[in-house]
Amino acid sequence: MIATAEGVNRRELDRYVQRISDRWPLERALLGGARVDDERGLGHQRERGPEFVVVLVSQFFAGVPWLERVYQAGSLWDASEMGDPADVHCYTPDEFERKVVALRSVRHAAECGISLLP
Repeated sequence: MIATAEGVNRRELDRYVQRISDRWPLERALLGGARVDDERGLGHQRERGPEFVVVLVSQFFAGVPWLERVYQAGSLWDASEMGDPADVHCYTPDEFERKVVALRSVRHAAECGISLLP
């Protein structure tokens, strides 16, 4: 297995992004959360929050109810391979711009997270 106790399974992340992209072409895909912070050496003396925060941005989410997007994208996340569930966010580009301002976890993923797209 590629993931360590505190690491991130990059191979499974690539597979996850491919599963999502098969349904909705993505403009952005970001990974944040405590595991990414651990890899960046932010230390354990902090509020951990979710282990994984996934932010997906696609114009093709328009017209799809928000809960349906999140449910479908969340069901494609393999928590057993990744070691923990993910807090999945699915936004259109306009929604993403608003949520970066409004939600700390989305802002942190945008500022400090890992881009999952080439």
